[in-house]
Amino acid sequence: MKIKFILNKNEVEIDANPMTRLIDVLREHFQLLGTKEGCGEGECGACTILLNDKPVASCIANLIHAENGVILTAEGIAKTKIGTLLIDCFDETNAVQCGFCFPGFLVSSYHYLKTDGEPNLEKIKIALSGNICRCTGYQKIFDSVLMACEKLDLS
Repeated sequence: MKIKFILNKNEVEIDANPMTRLIDVLREHFQLLGTKEGCGEGECGACTILLNDKPVASCIANLIHAENGVILTAEGIAKTKIGTLLIDCFDETNAVQCGFCFPGFLVSSYHYLKTDGEPNLEKIKIALSGNICRCTGYQKIFDSVLMACEKLDLS
């Protein structure tokens, strides 16, 4: 079945089984390797993408969910002003250790800055609660997003 959608601001079409997991389509067909598979059950957040402006675990969403929709992955976010700001803040606070969870945190953080952006630690914790980091710990990650919120207010 042919399915059309917008992927990182580009119109795309794929002829595939509509029940194929989105993570597999993104990684195998489009070579967007930033979307990671951690748990395969929608619990860890490593595969988070934005689908129609909402965070979605791509390991439990199917290709049919993307039909006529808009997907933004970590790679697409990295090319935006807010994405660049977030990456710089994560770097400045040394929030990333192994990097496996980072794309999912980037997507969730971007969504927070786009939809709220208030430099409020409790709100940030809630916004990132669907993402798990197994090696760095969370304080530096929260500090990074808080810093990005504060810098975004200044620009």
